[in-house]
Amino acid sequence: MKRLTRPRGNRWHALLPVVALLAVTSVSGAAHGSAVTEPLGVAGSARAAHTVPRSARVGALFSGDLEGGHFCTASVVRSGGRDLILTAAHCLSGDGDTDVVFAPGYRNGRAPYGLWRVTRTYVPRAWSDRSDEDSDFAFAVVASKGGRDLEDAVGANVLVTGRATGVSDVVVTGYPNVLEAPLSCTNRPTGQSRTQQRIDCPGFTDGTSGSPWVDREGEVVGVLGGFEQGGSTDDVSYSAVLGHAAALLYGEATGYSDSSGSSDPSGSS
Repeated sequence: MKRLTRPRGNRWHALLPVVALLAVTSVSGAAHGSAVTEPLGVAGSARAAHTVPRSARVGALFSGDLEGGHFCTASVVRSGGRDLILTAAHCLSGDGDTDVVFAPGYRNGRAPYGLWRVTRTYVPRAWSDRSDEDSDFAFAVVASKGGRDLEDAVGANVLVTGRATGVSDVVVTGYPNVLEAPLSCTNRPTGQSRTQQRIDCPGFTDGTSGSPWVDREGEVVGVLGGFEQGGSTDDVSYSAVLGHAAALLYGEATGYSDSSGSSDPSGSS
């Protein structure tokens, strides 16, 4: 599994996995199937500074400050509150996790866009109850800084659920625990099962759990985790297929209700 340990106060809790390279790009064969798309959030980020690179939407998770080392990856996703990040559930299923900070665009010991403190986490009940690999995704709300929201600082990608696996290549970006800069890989996902997808990307080891899978439209269609908590080898990674359960959890995290009127099976920590 792709796991690291991280400090929580004076204790250590096992968490997540990650890598050790700098930039890897590989392209493999096509996958097929029609896409049923459910974009969550609005396109565009007019209030974010135009000079901020899109790569700043991905960052590293730390416990408290930068001193303890990063243990997972997360990314900013569009929301009405402009304050939401996405990661793997096994990165945030601790005791509330409000000691966690997010450093978007982290590089070489610096957080160029600031540290954003997690104030609330949203983890699927299926993960909390039984570590269901098909529910290995989670959201977290971060506090504003000086009256400015996270999206104002770095922008955000749109989360999409219901997308068929392998419609296009995706870019996977994450923070291996042995590196102080992000690692990126471009490839096309394939189906591992009906509920899991996989991608071949060299060097994705401890620390990369929670890495977003972003398609050519800038939409997040996966998050590194799922089967074997992201994979037991460095060169193959996994994501749960983001479907109705992910849409429900996103709705809870953003304060929306399920339009179908069904009950929300997710739970928040």
